[in-house]
Amino acid sequence: MPKITPLANRMRPARLDEIIGQSHILAPGALLYRMIQADQLYSIILYGPPGTGKTTIANVIANTTNKDFHQINATTAGKADMRKVTDDAIELWHTENRGTILFIDEIHRFNKAQQDYLLPFVENGTIVLIGATTENPYFEVNGALLSRSRIFELKPLTEDEIYVAIERTLKNTQNGYGTKSVLMSKDTIRHLAHIVDGDIRQALNALELAVETTAPDERDVIVITDGIVSSCTQKKIMRFDKNGDNHYDFISAYIESMKHSDVDASLYYLARMLSAGEDPKYIARRLIVDASCDIGLANPQAFLIAIAAFLAVERVGMPECTSALAMSTIYNATSPKSNSASKALAGAMQDVDVTGNLPVPSFLQDESYKSASKLGRGGVSDVFSHKCPYNFDPYFDGMPPELKDHKYFFTQGMGYETEIKKYLDWCEDYRQKVEPQNGESKHD
Repeated sequence: MPKITPLANRMRPARLDEIIGQSHILAPGALLYRMIQADQLYSIILYGPPGTGKTTIANVIANTTNKDFHQINATTAGKADMRKVTDDAIELWHTENRGTILFIDEIHRFNKAQQDYLLPFVENGTIVLIGATTENPYFEVNGALLSRSRIFELKPLTEDEIYVAIERTLKNTQNGYGTKSVLMSKDTIRHLAHIVDGDIRQALNALELAVETTAPDERDVIVITDGIVSSCTQKKIMRFDKNGDNHYDFISAYIESMKHSDVDASLYYLARMLSAGEDPKYIARRLIVDASCDIGLANPQAFLIAIAAFLAVERVGMPECTSALAMSTIYNATSPKSNSASKALAGAMQDVDVTGNLPVPSFLQDESYKSASKLGRGGVSDVFSHKCPYNFDPYFDGMPPELKDHKYFFTQGMGYETEIKKYLDWCEDYRQKVEPQNGESKHD
């Protein structure tokens, strides 16, 4: 392969046993390994971060299959390109009884109509589809196409696997740097393997840039140091798509960490989202949700602090508002937790679903209009409750008769809820002491 071809492409494995990593799907005996070995491939979606081997696997399949192999990239191809492939596939099937594999790189770039075009050909076996995507296919690929494909998720390579790939490249005399005098210590190789964050393509691109731009020393040796490697490597790009599954994965990790009182994990995921450009208003909204749903009445102050953080985001903006987000995050994570308010509402909603449109008791209905009393509306005295201790009316029962004695709110004894429980216990004790005159309620 000519040297003008990028190193990462020159070093791309041609055989199954040359692929580094992805042992969970490519180890001998694994399903994808068996499918490739037997040339019995069904439509598949290869899903994973950049530089994990999606295109490499497709190339290995191209080198081993007896089927006709076509490759297109969804960023440049259109329906006309697919039509040509499908027309050729139909003709090949009828004339030579041979199947066709179509590899579509970045398949998530195709719109719904383009994806739908493939359905009948995948359905009847005219085309075996290999789709590659960095985006979660459950977000980006049509459900009908997914149901006809098997999804294989590729993982970022480990540092040890990247290390092996770099060593192999330095020793390779045909496509690598085995014919050059390149000196790169094990520690420097390990340093490069670490900073590329599981992306083998980025590792080889950095290695190529380092070797090709470093002048040989007096011994005619190209010495690659940690500093050279760092200067040839892009700053780590946070894997985070604000519209994809990373967005939901990180916000989920953030919320769960606060919910389980892991303050350090909460701050870490906050930092990851902010570094990747997440909308701070979205984070602030989630803080409010966490404060109201997961902390609740155990510490009502958390709700106010979360709202204050949201106002800071709106009125101060980035980057100064990040301190407010951090404060609210720490406060939420270290607060006692209770979902008693959420559970209470859920119980009431369940009764609403079951009992339907129960009428409001007549003594609670609006009496502000003329002649309301003639219809038996109203009758609750505001004065009475203010004459009672703590303004508690022991005679009042506002529930519809059909739901008498139904209870929804139960404290969990966390934080401020202990104070609420004291009050509710006092109310119950007081109610027991006061008997309505003549056995009747004040509102009868």
